Amino acid sequence: MKPMLTISLLKEEARLFCEQTSRENHRSLIGVTDGKAVGTYVEHKFQNYLANKYTLAIGSSAKGIDLPSDDIQTDIKVTSITQPQSSCPFKNARQKIFGLGYNLLVFVYEKRDTADSCTLHFTHCTFIDKSRTADFTITRRLREMIDDGANKEDIIGFLEDKNVPGDEIVYNDLADEILSHKPTQGYLTISNALQWRLQYARVIGLHNTVNGVTNYEW
Repeated sequence: MKPMLTISLLKEEARLFCEQTSRENHRSLIGVTDGKAVGTYVEHKFQNYLANKYTLAIGSSAKGIDLPSDDIQTDIKVTSITQPQSSCPFKNARQKIFGLGYNLLVFVYEKRDTADSCTLHFTHCTFIDKSRTADFTITRRLREMIDDGANKEDIIGFLEDKNVPGDEIVYNDLADEILSHKPTQGYLTISNALQWRLQYARVIGLHNTVNGVTNYEW
């Protein structure tokens, strides 16, 4: 019987997968310029890699996070080093302040093609605990405001200035929650869109200096 996958095993296997996959020739990707196609290829390859070694639940990228079991709750993101970002479903404005609600495992690659070969050199692999998946700038400023004695009206005004999605009711509820539960410092850059746009430049450059963010780089 295969062992159960754990978070610590997931991080270690992600590192080994990057090292192994960087050495392979991915012929089916020769000439492919669509980042989404490359991402899907890597996601499925990693899921199969894990499934061959561990007992785990695998989700559908179209219907939710990739590794949905209660003790893993991790979504896999694959992005090019030229612009390390991806999208994720918008659930509510609260995610920008208190986190996405699940962990992220981010593979950052550099694609190199020749006439008969394609290599995916993984430059970074970063595991981001769900507690660190809020927006960096917004959580930093909210934490400063709370330390400086901000009141509910101050918080609402800040949320409006930052165009956090929502109406008066949403802002009132968020302000109450922020004042009663000081947000944890996040490290993503989350841009407003029909889906959240997640940018990873900051988080992949932390070099293991922040608890809750594990960085590997090559």
